[in-house]
Amino acid sequence: MKKLNLILNSIIFLFFFTQLQGQENFISGTAKVIDGDSIKIRNHRIRLLGIDAPELKQLCKDQNNELYACGKTSKFFLISFINDTKKLRNLSEVFCYYSELDKYKRVLGECFVGSKRKYSLNQAMVMSGNAIAYLRYSDKYLKDQEAAMIEEKGIWSGKFIYPEEWRKKNK
Repeated sequence: MKKLNLILNSIIFLFFFTQLQGQENFISGTAKVIDGDSIKIRNHRIRLLGIDAPELKQLCKDQNNELYACGKTSKFFLISFINDTKKLRNLSEVFCYYSELDKYKRVLGECFVGSKRKYSLNQAMVMSGNAIAYLRYSDKYLKDQEAAMIEEKGIWSGKFIYPEEWRKKNK
C-alpha cells in the first residue's frame, strides 16, 4: 500500500509539474540595470526577450561619423526610462513576465514599469534606437525597429555593427 501511495504521489507531482512548464510567471521589484538588454531583480538575472542592445564596450559612429560609446548610451537610456517613467506615473516596481530561461540560466522576459503592462522596457529600447529587434528569437519589435530606422533614432542615425556580430568578433 505504501508503494502504491508513493507511485500515485509521484505521478500527481509529475502531472502538475509538467502543467506548469510553459506557463507565464512573473518577477517584480526594483530593477538594477546591467546593460541595454539585461536587468537584475533581487537574485534573478533577466534578459529582455526579443531585443539585442549594443555591448557595454561597443562603439558606434554617429551621424557625423564620430565614435561614441553606444553600449553605455543604451544602458543609460534604460536606466533613465525606468526612473523617469516611475516618477512621472507614480509607479514603484518593474514587472517581468516570462516562461523560459536561456542557456545561461537567465530569465527571458518582457519587462514593464508598472504591473498593467503599459510601459514596456523591451519596446522602449527598440523604439528609441538603443536596441535592435532580435529577429533570431522574435519579430515582435520589428515595426518599432522600422520606425526607429526611418526616424534615424539612436544607433540608426549613424553606423554600427549588429551586437551579435560585435560579440563574435570581440570575445
